[in-house]
Amino acid sequence: MSRIGKLPIKIPQGVSVAIDGNTVRVKGPKGELVRELPRAMTVVEEDGALIVKRPSDEIKDRALHGLTRSLLNNMVVGVTTGYAKALELVGVGYRAQKQGRKVQITIGYSHPVEYEPPADIELEVLAPTRIVVRGADKEKVGAVAAEIRKIRGPEPYKGKGIRHENEHIHRKAGKAGAKR
Repeated sequence: MSRIGKLPIKIPQGVSVAIDGNTVRVKGPKGELVRELPRAMTVVEEDGALIVKRPSDEIKDRALHGLTRSLLNNMVVGVTTGYAKALELVGVGYRAQKQGRKVQITIGYSHPVEYEPPADIELEVLAPTRIVVRGADKEKVGAVAAEIRKIRGPEPYKGKGIRHENEHIHRKAGKAGAKR
């Protein structure tokens, strides 16, 4: 039995779950998420908890068991507490400022870059060098953070660019001096 897959997912107060075949709809205070799960897995609601069951012990079913349970758990956590990813801008003159829903990022190009997030994602500029991406869908929050990071990823010589909070950049030595 999968160690992750066999764990029940407790449904907190204020969260409603609707199971229609292999489509699961989770609604809570932070929003509503809908996901189509693998057909082989069966999701059952018992005693205020979701339980994922698999049809057999085949390798594919065992792999999908834990995945399905994790996806469901991420949905429940997302609609109750939400997810956040922080990004740091490192470099002289690198900064961000919020303009409505958009964020304007000055990152060393000849022009400032504007980024508008999807409808269910919120961007917050806590400091001129720090952007926080928030939302209910863990997958979307990570994807938006990766898109913003891609605007100017960190470079290995000086470490300048946009990086995730607590991300370690492997630094390279610069050009060695010429010997004569």
